[in-house]
Amino acid sequence: MAKVVARLSAELSLVKDTVTSAAVVEQAKGVLMVTHRSSAEQAGEELAERARAGGRSLAEEARLTLDRLSSALLDTRDPSPSAERFGADLFSSARYRNGGSRPTARVEDHAKTLPRRTRRLPPVRRRRPKLPMAQAFLNALSGSVTLLTPVRGRGGIVEDYRIDGASPEAIDIAGRTGKELVGLRVLEAYPMVLGTELWDGYRSALETGTVWTGAPFEYEEVVTGIPRLSRFRIRAAPSGGRLVVSWERLDAGEHEQHRNMVIQRLGNLGWADWDLATNMITWSEQVYTIFGRDPSEGPMTLEELPRHVPEEDLPALGANVERLLGDGQPIDHAFRIITPAGVRHLRIVAEAERDAEGNTVEVRGFFQDTTAARNIEQELLERQLATTAQRIQLNTERDFAARLRRALLPLPQQSLRVADVRIDVVYQPAHQGLNVGGDWYSAIELPDGSLFVVVGDVAGHGMDSVGTMAQLRFTAKGMAVTGTPLTGILSRLNFLLLHSGDGLTVSTATVIMARYQPGTRTLTWARAGHLPPLLVRGGRARYLDPPEGVLLGATHDARYGEATLALSESDELFLYTDGLIEQPGEDLDESLARLVAAVTATSAPHCGLGDLVTTLGVPGDEPRDDVCVLRITADRSNEQL
Repeated sequence: MAKVVARLSAELSLVKDTVTSAAVVEQAKGVLMVTHRSSAEQAGEELAERARAGGRSLAEEARLTLDRLSSALLDTRDPSPSAERFGADLFSSARYRNGGSRPTARVEDHAKTLPRRTRRLPPVRRRRPKLPMAQAFLNALSGSVTLLTPVRGRGGIVEDYRIDGASPEAIDIAGRTGKELVGLRVLEAYPMVLGTELWDGYRSALETGTVWTGAPFEYEEVVTGIPRLSRFRIRAAPSGGRLVVSWERLDAGEHEQHRNMVIQRLGNLGWADWDLATNMITWSEQVYTIFGRDPSEGPMTLEELPRHVPEEDLPALGANVERLLGDGQPIDHAFRIITPAGVRHLRIVAEAERDAEGNTVEVRGFFQDTTAARNIEQELLERQLATTAQRIQLNTERDFAARLRRALLPLPQQSLRVADVRIDVVYQPAHQGLNVGGDWYSAIELPDGSLFVVVGDVAGHGMDSVGTMAQLRFTAKGMAVTGTPLTGILSRLNFLLLHSGDGLTVSTATVIMARYQPGTRTLTWARAGHLPPLLVRGGRARYLDPPEGVLLGATHDARYGEATLALSESDELFLYTDGLIEQPGEDLDESLARLVAAVTATSAPHCGLGDLVTTLGVPGDEPRDDVCVLRITADRSNEQL
């Protein structure tokens, strides 16, 4: 283990040295591009030629080039701040920030020991730099570097700093980069800086002329309404009355790590690596959560995994692992695993990395817990199956109920003539979805030559309503044939409904029935909660005053009365169900008044009963409810509808 740690430490040091050397080389190339006005390729060739001529490495030549430039820029007799001093501080700051060692002696003294080359650097200009020149130096740098100019108030007190230049790679906490930073003021862009150690460090660097390097600095800024706390290491170097500020963000890796953890938690997935060369398996924290495993136990080995997989899932999982390890093919496979919390559904997605000989040396992938999604899928499937079964049952019930009703009420429109009266019938059953209504009628001639007419409406829809309709219809007709009075028929129908069913629910129905005696032209009628009959006589329509009688199935103490009407020649009497007149949102009195108006308008001899239904706005193809209407006319011809 110690050897492995030592090897890794050595490799890490080598990587750091390589990265630092590469950064110095790029800075030196940038300097040559600015000073010689050459391209990046030409600057690289120049640097390589110098290294070969001096017998030095490319990194050593790059550091030497930067030190030469610093010496040349500092070699001036003008004590005032200058562009040359700015350039020296700038490159010294950048070199230190990128991992280079700080010089132990003065740059001027170090420059004297450097070997001379025949090609000299451009002559030094002894004047304050223009900002475009400063920006040109900044453009040659990597990382985050800015040039700050103090903004002074009364008495020369520094009130703020203005960003007059920025390196292309500079990026702040709000995501502003490079040119977007130029022109901003520090306190306007970062108001929380005032009064902090950073603000005092800027002032100290200006007043003392020494470089200030701060401890890790925390700064919080509200971006799009969300507070963001970040940590930076900041360095400020004075240069000609300005500050060269460079910074390094320390929490970038932390943010990335936190983001990955959130993604894994929200997606309920975690990554896993398996190094076959060292047989080392690495899991993210979320994988331990998915497997219900204590992190102290470490990742589960490949040999241990089958003990936690249901036996029926092992063949398919084993075939996928074999394809991954043997053939190096990526896999995406679903399987189950047994955890202390129960069985979970998992998904594994993995790919293999192979060496030059085609052998698998490493496997990378992720596990995802899909238990919640699978449970939802299973629940939806069960509901779909239940819905399909219910729909099939309801369709079967509807078809059977429709066939039964057609057998009971075969004709949607018909006319009957008994003695000296004519009976016209219109019957339209509703077909809304799977509902089958319970409206019904019957008109028969009794053995004594009288006429028995009945109209009923059973509450509800479906097979129960059709079955109740059949009971009431046949019972009423049978009792009428035996000569039972109308009130007696209603009482027995009420008893029948109260004592039928499962004892938990009771069916209810409304009924109106009448017996007509041709010899006396007398019509006796009774009702059980039904709408009153409408009489048209002499072109005027009115509702008959109903006798007492509650709906069937409502109470054991129901009482029913009778009323008598003498029919005159050409009288019309309408018996109907509520489906003929009811409209959504309309009051019952308004519906009854509308029926009076419609009957009056269609009472002419040339109008049929179907015209009345149309006038009332009942759709002929898809009525909202069952519609049943009977018209009893005294002394009419036997013309068909």
